[in-house]
Amino acid sequence: MSYYNYIKALHLIFVITWFAGLFYMPRLFIYWIEAQQKEATARDILTKQFQLMAHRLWYIITWPSAILTVLSASALLYLMPNLLLQSWMWVKLGFVGALVLYHLKTHRIFKKMQRDEFPYSSNFMRIWNEGATLLLFAIVFLAILKNSFHWIFGVVGILLLGVLLMLGIRLYKRLRKKGEE
Repeated sequence: MSYYNYIKALHLIFVITWFAGLFYMPRLFIYWIEAQQKEATARDILTKQFQLMAHRLWYIITWPSAILTVLSASALLYLMPNLLLQSWMWVKLGFVGALVLYHLKTHRIFKKMQRDEFPYSSNFMRIWNEGATLLLFAIVFLAILKNSFHWIFGVVGILLLGVLLMLGIRLYKRLRKKGEE
């Protein structure tokens, strides 16, 4: 069992670095998309810089962290298979599955933008960025509260958080528009 806590600590570190990448990548996408509105010289310089930054973030931090998170989680479940007998773990794994899908969709966006294709607006990317936030809240609350957390409160809490995040994005958009006038 002594290995378990070391692996658990590493797992937590990998989760944090994975989320750091997932939080920052859409932020880079926003700046990168908005750079396309600049005059040609600035746009070209900024585009090259954002391509480099995104490439490094994605392949040096985010992907390795995602892989190490999954490997360390697998090791933890191997060492403590009885965790799979608990319903909260299956719900958590469902959210982790959604996180993996979020990661893969972000990867597709990244690949398109590396080819100078901008399929989404900066406003869409602001909303997309909050997907990782919602998943983080769900996963952490399940991991900490386990069976003492009633699923109805969890669903209502995540929905409320989503509404608050959307309101925050709208408020930011209004303030930004007002500042440009």
